[in-house]
Amino acid sequence: MNFDPKQLPFDLDDMLGRLRPWIECESPTYDAAAVNRMMDLAARDLMIAGARVERIAGRMGFGDCVRARFPHPRGDAPGVLVMGHLDTVHPVGTLGPLPFRRAGDLCYGPGICDMKGGNFLSLEAIAQLGRAGVETPLPVTVLLTSDEEVGTPSTRDVIEAEASRAKYVLIPEPGRTDGGVVTGRYAIARFALETTGKPSHAGATLSEGRSAIREMAKRILEIETMTTSDCTYSVGVIQGGQWVNCVTTTCRAQALSMAKRQHDLDSGVARLMALAGERDGVSFKVERTVTRPVWEPDGKCMALYEHAVALAKDLGLALPHQSAPGGSDGNFTGAMGIPTLDGLGAIGKDFHTLNEHIFARSLVDRGRLMASLLATLK
Repeated sequence: MNFDPKQLPFDLDDMLGRLRPWIECESPTYDAAAVNRMMDLAARDLMIAGARVERIAGRMGFGDCVRARFPHPRGDAPGVLVMGHLDTVHPVGTLGPLPFRRAGDLCYGPGICDMKGGNFLSLEAIAQLGRAGVETPLPVTVLLTSDEEVGTPSTRDVIEAEASRAKYVLIPEPGRTDGGVVTGRYAIARFALETTGKPSHAGATLSEGRSAIREMAKRILEIETMTTSDCTYSVGVIQGGQWVNCVTTTCRAQALSMAKRQHDLDSGVARLMALAGERDGVSFKVERTVTRPVWEPDGKCMALYEHAVALAKDLGLALPHQSAPGGSDGNFTGAMGIPTLDGLGAIGKDFHTLNEHIFARSLVDRGRLMASLLATLK
């Protein structure tokens, strides 16, 4: 390395000031217009940093993606793909109970940990290298996507196509609370559930009806008690009924199953699909929707991790690793066999809640680590 990353002038106050508009641009997955406003902000910042920015139109009702390529003597040779998502789980209006604010070394806001902070520090790392005149050995591409929080139904093909042209993939999803990174991810499957019963008047002819809600409640308990140490099940969305004086005809829900190993997930999927059928006059449908394959690290992945460990040591940082529950788009690139390092983003806690926050200093520490990786990967 012909430069000292510790000398790069990452200024925390300046970074937080420029991160704030990203956090205050709320971008829930299901609001394509809101996500596109966030893509506008990111595209502008990427262009200012020197990238050639392309917009990839969204589909299936989701927002757009942004691909940014930084000029390099090697042109479009396989390089480093820095990949993240700009959609969040927080609906527009979350800034009310969870405004952007700093309290000592903590900084709060919707999506600041998962994963706008990580995307922003990656852009800052690239910009810092550019201002310092450091040419990366490999071309750098940034891909920002719009639907990760719902399982990446509309952008998986874009991700896999772009990753297939890369030598390495770096993903600034939230860092682990112990300061570590992610070198593998569990397999995940999502399901759409639906019960269909028989309507009746809930007062005059209650006994003639067959409640879809009642049956769905029973099914949820049945599904969640199938959880084992190898494969978990949870139901997180339920929709049913419109009139309390009507026995409900239809109830819908969404389920999630997660497993450490692909064969455990495959068995778990089969168990859940086998529950479909009719009981007590109410039919139960199970449809498998999106799936993230298991990502188990191979030798190339671990070589990338060991390289990062050496860089982190020079920066005075420990860098443990783990295979993590909870999916990311690293499931796809890792399963493709492309050396992938995940969890390189800001370190924080309570993401997906109204207490989401980061340790502000991690923006600088992780920014320097990202810059070191980009400046040394060959």
